[in-house]
Amino acid sequence: MPVGVGRHGLPLGRHLYWFLCLFTLKLCQAEAPVREEKLSVSTSNLPCWLVEEFVVAEECSPCSNFQAKATSECGSTGYVEKITCSLSKRSEFKSCRSALMEQHSFWKFEGAVVGVALVFACLVVVRQRQLDRRALEKVRKQIESI
Repeated sequence: MPVGVGRHGLPLGRHLYWFLCLFTLKLCQAEAPVREEKLSVSTSNLPCWLVEEFVVAEECSPCSNFQAKATSECGSTGYVEKITCSLSKRSEFKSCRSALMEQHSFWKFEGAVVGVALVFACLVVVRQRQLDRRALEKVRKQIESI
């Protein structure tokens, strides 16, 4: 059996390829935002920012330990902003995504992409060397048979 070929004649790189695909999918699922619970159709139960205009009173900031335990808005992202609804004049907290958190997510994704690209670039180089050796061996055998 040639070097670099696994069971059933498949190159070992394909197993690595599928492993990396699954790893990347798991990484993306870990970074995906958690969906908020479905809200009932009744507008009285809805937060005011879903049914009317609002103004941001305090910018997006990390939740304190107390807020994380006391409010459900902190659960999905860990960041909240204080808003004031225009018509009802109610002040509420709304979950938000901070620029810093987005930046960290972006660089994690970029790192994963670069890592996968490097792995596959190495696999291409290794495969090309194998094919070159096979071609040279074939030419050498043809020359010897003359």
